[in-house]
Amino acid sequence: MPNIQATMTPSHTPCEELKPDGCGIIIFGASGDLVYRKLMPALFNLYVRQLMPEKFYILGFARTEMSDDDFRERARKALTDAHKNSEAHIIDSFLSHCRYTSGDYNNIEAYRQLQKKASICECDYTKKENKLFYLALPPQLHSTVVSRLSQSGLTVEGDKGNPWARVVFEKPFGHDLQSALDLDNHLCSMLNPSQIFRIDHYLGKETVQSILMLRFANIMFEPLWNEKFIDNIQITVAESVGVGHRGGYYEQAGCLRDMFQNHMLQMLSLVTMEPPTRFEAEYVQNERVKLLKAIRPWSERTLKDNIVRAQYTAGEINHEAVQDYRQEANIDPDSITESFVAMKLYIDNWRWQGVPIYLRSGKRMHMRESEIAVTFKRVPYSLFGFESQHEMPANILVMKIQPNEGVDLTIHTKQPGPKSCMASLSLSFKYSEVFDVAPQDAYERLLLDCMLGDRTLFLSSEGVEAAWTIIDPILNFWRNYPEKSPLQTYKAGSWGPKASDDLLLRNGHQWRNPPDEHGTHFKSLAKPLLVRR
Repeated sequence: MPNIQATMTPSHTPCEELKPDGCGIIIFGASGDLVYRKLMPALFNLYVRQLMPEKFYILGFARTEMSDDDFRERARKALTDAHKNSEAHIIDSFLSHCRYTSGDYNNIEAYRQLQKKASICECDYTKKENKLFYLALPPQLHSTVVSRLSQSGLTVEGDKGNPWARVVFEKPFGHDLQSALDLDNHLCSMLNPSQIFRIDHYLGKETVQSILMLRFANIMFEPLWNEKFIDNIQITVAESVGVGHRGGYYEQAGCLRDMFQNHMLQMLSLVTMEPPTRFEAEYVQNERVKLLKAIRPWSERTLKDNIVRAQYTAGEINHEAVQDYRQEANIDPDSITESFVAMKLYIDNWRWQGVPIYLRSGKRMHMRESEIAVTFKRVPYSLFGFESQHEMPANILVMKIQPNEGVDLTIHTKQPGPKSCMASLSLSFKYSEVFDVAPQDAYERLLLDCMLGDRTLFLSSEGVEAAWTIIDPILNFWRNYPEKSPLQTYKAGSWGPKASDDLLLRNGHQWRNPPDEHGTHFKSLAKPLLVRR
């Protein structure tokens, strides 16, 4: 299929980022992988782009004993690995703002020491008491840390939130609906809702952010964005990697909790929500919640027929042999934890009634690819030599989330030759090719918004509850009726089990499997474009 590259003309809307006030960023779990793999590189990028506050400090806190210099050296290695072209003096300048202290997360005395070190940092750097607490911790520690922060007075805000104190939580937000409600009640007993930032890094990705702008800033799309013109929507988050060092966590969570309760449902809500009155946090969050509440409740029949769970077996990815899920580190050799889930669901409202929504995500799939594909209905009558309109290929709008962020729109046009000779063209752009800068890392966007106090791209307590209301019945069904929801298997390096394909075939649909590195569709079921001469 020919690829027509789009050119971009910047609009006259303001594109300058706001710069936050001076603050301290206090990272709990500062000895963990997430901090050096994601958080420190993201903060450094903001620093290089001159989007960090004029005065700031980063204070790491964890059980591991380290000196300030030890913490800086760990961070230096991470930054050098992530930013090989960065000059040493810029890294040195950034690291000069970094400090570290250690202690037990449950020991109130450790928080008093933390408060003392934060006060010293404030004197040295910010002259302000604004604090952003980032909990890069296992979820079972969230309640403990917030309790101790509250008891030590570290989360107390001034009049009208000046100075401010905000707490950022990594997923998962609870293990099921009841635990999520319990956690939320606990947090709200000690923090104001405006202080709570539940982070979902998928919402920080450029293409995910652009969904609302694509829909609501382009008059050509929104009139078609409904059941009259859209045939189906597919959301795929495919990962070629296995569980890696996260085996212990993944064995307890599984794909449904790890991907669907948050990332998948949040992307779905952005694609299908009603337009908010304003592009502000409260309005956007409310529309996302309304959408999730409109998803059709599960019945025993739909739980059995519309959901597929599976686990990968040994296979080959990129010409390298990979092992069975049950052979991974920290995995039960008799594990029944799913590494793949596919589902079909419906949204019961006027806009989407009857439109099937397909979601799938899995580990050890053929390639790393995340995308949202909106397939439009075919023309009602074929003028161009096809026996019926059903032979006509559909127009498809694809929002590519990763690894190559961008947008593709498939249309049909005449190609040179006989008058009925038709070809499909892809109008496409990639952020990395069209704009002068690489797409901003999701954590950069979200960390900056935390410091600015903008909660638009974060989850509300109502949104977390609505998502668990969808996921909880599935977990209960799998637990109580395993014979009605058997665990399928799929070979590593494939696009999932046959049952996943069958799920769509029952509606006359097929998964849109992205082309591989050679430009061909791996085991694609899509029919070739028919050309009548």
